[in-house]
Amino acid sequence: MNAYRERLLGLLGPDDPIEVLSGTPRRLRDLLETIGPSGLDRPFGPGKWSARHVFSHLADVEQAIGFRIRQTATEADGRAIQAFDQDLWARPYGRLDAVAAVRAFEALRPWNLGYYRSLPAADFAKVGLHPERGEESIETMIRMLAGHDRNHVAQLEKVAAGGS
Repeated sequence: MNAYRERLLGLLGPDDPIEVLSGTPRRLRDLLETIGPSGLDRPFGPGKWSARHVFSHLADVEQAIGFRIRQTATEADGRAIQAFDQDLWARPYGRLDAVAAVRAFEALRPWNLGYYRSLPAADFAKVGLHPERGEESIETMIRMLAGHDRNHVAQLEKVAAGGS
C-alpha cells in the first residue's frame, strides 16, 4: 500500500469518515477564531506551512477531492483521476485570505457530503486510477479525506496552542 494512503487511513483508524468529515467545518471555524489574524502566518513547525497555508490547502483539497469522487462515480471503473501538485497549488497561499478559505470550505463540505450520501452503496466500490498511488475506490478516497482532515487539524491545533 502507498505510504501516504496508509498514513491517512491510519489517522482515521476505525472511525466513521462521514462523522469526521462532518465535524471539520466547525473545527476549522473555531481554530480560525483561536489563531486570529495575528497567528495566520505562524507555521505549525520549523520550515512548515503557516496556518494561512493550511486553511487554503484544505479549501483547495475539498474542491479537488469532491471533483475526483464525482469523476470516479460517473465514469467507468479504472479511469484515470485528476492528480494535482500541492506545492504548485500552494504558491499563492501566503497572499490569500484565510477567512475566505474557511468560508469556501464551510460551503463546499456540506455540499460534498450530501453528494457522497446520495451515492448508491455500490458506487463506493467504484475505482479511479490515481497516477501516483494506483487504484483507489470512492470509499478509500472518502476515508483518506477524513484522515487528511485530522492531519491538518492537528497542525492548526499546534498553531492555535502557540507552538511551532
